[in-house]
Amino acid sequence: MNMAIITNRVKNPLNMAANDEPQVHKSANPMVAFECVSKRFAAARSSAEVIALDSIDLVVPRGSVTGIIGRSGAGKSTLIRLVNGLEKPSSGRVLVDGVDVAGLDEKNLRSVRRSIGMIFQHFNLLSSRTAFDNIALPLEIAGVDRQSIEKRVAPLLDLVGLSDKRDRYPSELSGGQKQRIGIARALATEPKLLLSDEATSALDPETTRSILALLKQINKELDLTVLLITHEMEVVKTIADHVAVIDGGRIVEQGPTFDVFTGHAHETTRALLGGLAGMRLPEFLTSRMTEQPEPDSRTILRVIFKGENATEPMLARLGSDLGIEVNILAGAVDEIAGRPFGMLVVSLRADEAKIAEARQFLANHGLASEVVGYVR
Repeated sequence: MNMAIITNRVKNPLNMAANDEPQVHKSANPMVAFECVSKRFAAARSSAEVIALDSIDLVVPRGSVTGIIGRSGAGKSTLIRLVNGLEKPSSGRVLVDGVDVAGLDEKNLRSVRRSIGMIFQHFNLLSSRTAFDNIALPLEIAGVDRQSIEKRVAPLLDLVGLSDKRDRYPSELSGGQKQRIGIARALATEPKLLLSDEATSALDPETTRSILALLKQINKELDLTVLLITHEMEVVKTIADHVAVIDGGRIVEQGPTFDVFTGHAHETTRALLGGLAGMRLPEFLTSRMTEQPEPDSRTILRVIFKGENATEPMLARLGSDLGIEVNILAGAVDEIAGRPFGMLVVSLRADEAKIAEARQFLANHGLASEVVGYVR
């Protein structure tokens, strides 16, 4: 069953017709906004406080997939728990669809939580309930009658591709199938916002790709805002169109994923992206590099190819137009947030003036470059 049928059988949470185009992201009307948010905890064995979050300002555009990345202990989980009211900020405001979550009483908070779906790293399915009944659980808690539950859950099973697993128990499902049931359960209450807490960390790469494709499909066709936290850079690169980098409880870099991943000015971002193919220098090179040129050394240049220039043969033109010999040492061409991106590490035998001319030539054609060292 396609998504158009789903949106007819399951009420669209954003009142968007099935054949409408997804709404344009508007930061003026964000789905989630953190306004100077700080969160402090009492230390376990002292009177001091632990600052988990410090003056966070962050906007999650409506209809976007926004990723929060950071090292362990950086504050990612605390940030996402503030969104659904499991934690309250020590200061500042957390607005979900314009509502200050921290200012709600328990009754109104339950109402907001019904508009927020949550998927977890370890699925959190009840072993004693079938796939159908696990998806139905939040509807039962909300007091929905059995006939309406059937009308809601059946198309959700179809959506995640598990109609034939309706009566299977979690022990009879693979990890990917369990996560698909978890996603369907998160969608059961017709949320406006879907929170993902390391949802693919327990999955193999092939299953991760299928889950990410499902999340992206849901995001696009239901115009459902997705906020995910992860330490997997491949996940963010593949699915997120906005990203925020958190370190030590502070947002150190944020913006469109392509801009952050290809610019990565902050050292934390550079470190996190170091594991991506093509983003790091190979060991055989770093072990031999020096910071200053020596007699007969070659200059090591990192060249960044972005957007439409990512597939242009610009390095070949360095040889033909400037007469500079270029030797490619490492690199990759990939996609980030649906846009082509490449990084090549090359060595050039030329004097400083010629290197400067080469870099200016690349810059004139929209390519960034940097000298990363020298090798004999």
